[in-house]
Formats: sequence, C-alpha cells, structure tokens
Amino acid sequence: MTAVTTVVIVDDETLVRYGFELILGAAPDIDVVATTGDVEAVQVIRSHAPDVVLLDVRMPRVNGLEVLRELQTLADPPAVAMLTTFDTDEYVGQAMELGAAGFLLKDTDPEALAEYVRVLARGGVVLAPGVDRSRLFAPRLPGQVPPSLSDREHAVLRLVADGASNPDIGQRLGVSTGTVKEDVRSLLAAFGVPTRVQLALRAAEAGLLDG
Repeated sequence: MTAVTTVVIVDDETLVRYGFELILGAAPDIDVVATTGDVEAVQVIRSHAPDVVLLDVRMPRVNGLEVLRELQTLADPPAVAMLTTFDTDEYVGQAMELGAAGFLLKDTDPEALAEYVRVLARGGVVLAPGVDRSRLFAPRLPGQVPPSLSDREHAVLRLVADGASNPDIGQRLGVSTGTVKEDVRSLLAAFGVPTRVQLALRAAEAGLLDG
C-alpha cells in the first residue's frame, strides 16, 4: 500500500489555495487535509499535524515567517516550503534560517508540484527553478574552522545541501538509509544546528560546499 503524504496549504488568496489543492488532489499518494488563510494557520496545522505545509511568505495579517517560527516549536514540526510570487524574494534566506525546507513559486509547473511535496515529505530540500539559489546560503565567514569530516560525511553533507532525501543519498552512496540517518544526525550535532537546511547554511559558511 502506498504511503499517503498529508498536506496543509496556507495562503491568503482563495484562488491560490484552490489551485494548489486541485493539482495535488490529483496525486493518489497526496492528501490535502486542509487549506486556510493566514490568521488560522497555526491552529489548523496543529489540528491536522500534516507531513508538509505549503506556506505563503507574504500575507497581510500574519507574516509567513512568524507562522514558520511558531511551527518550529512543535514537538514534530512538518516540512515547510514557502510560497512566493517573486523569484528574488528577500525572505528566502530568513525562511531557510528559520527552518524552511524549500521555496516554491506560485506559478510552479503543476507537473512538478506533487514531486516537490514528495521530496519534502522524505526530508529533502526543494527550490523551484527560478528561485535565486544564491540566497539559500549565507556568505562564508572568514576564519571559521569547520569540523573534521570523513569522506562519506562530506559526501552526505554535499547531497543534503543539494536537497537529496535520505533514501536518495543512500542509493547514490551505496549505503543504507539508516546509515545516512546516523551520518545526518552526526553532522547536525557537529555543526550545532537542528535542521538540514541550517546544516547546509553552516556548511556553506565554512566553505565545505566550495568547488
């Protein structure tokens, strides 16, 4: 039986919510359990405990970044991808620092949208084509000493930064998903960060993704 990924869509525009729900609803392995505007967002997400949240970054009454920040306090926070109309949105870096796992444009190719949700559910990072990827990583800090990594940990780190999920990393490196999970846990501890996105940010700062 195929596992079903549950999704909540948060956007202040009814048409956007309806369009995303219609697109994702056509996928047999994705269930849009709720759509909501900005004010009720956190309450709805708490109530439904979805695997993935698609969250508008710019809403008139409640800023999407504030919603994201509150979601990160949950015991088991969902994977969150921010929705934006602008491919150079100034909030990309802030959202990633706060734990967002992706940035999607509202005119994302419908055929790609379901796959982005699947990647998010598997623990990957997604950036839709057109999003300014240079905003994902903060500039390298001079003089920062990176932790000592094994060759495999370095390879895992690069693949995490590329948005690969644990099963994808395991397949590419020829190791089990369990081994990848242990490597990722070790990397998170070594860099002192709680999320994969922040891990990628710190790795970029340390120059470990250069070349």
